[in-house]
Amino acid sequence: MSAANHHAAHDHSHGHDHGHDHDGHGESHGSLRDYVIGFILSVVLTAIPFWLVMSGAIADKQATALVIMAFAVVQIVVHMIYFLHMNTKSENGWTVMALIFTIILVVIALSGSLWVMYHLNHNMMPMTSHDMGQLP
Repeated sequence: MSAANHHAAHDHSHGHDHGHDHDGHGESHGSLRDYVIGFILSVVLTAIPFWLVMSGAIADKQATALVIMAFAVVQIVVHMIYFLHMNTKSENGWTVMALIFTIILVVIALSGSLWVMYHLNHNMMPMTSHDMGQLP
């Protein structure tokens, strides 16, 4: 093989871009600023519910659970925007559909879990001595 043929055989610039987007029309990648903002929001959205539970700031346990669920949903959205770079422009809006689908699944999972825990707590109440006397 001649030197010219050898060079042509190993020349990788044959019109393909190999996935690199040089004209700026592809997905947006986060900057350090975006990652820092996402990290700070994640820490705050974790610390506030932790403080609410540990300090007992909200007396009603159901209200506390609802506030924690709201913080969880907001934190999922923060992660999807700042770390997964989902927005209405990337991938023709399919990432927004993924966000909506994720939120629906989280609402179903959280509300179902709370429903099951409530009914387990209600149905597994300890028996009183009066109730035990009526057992067969």
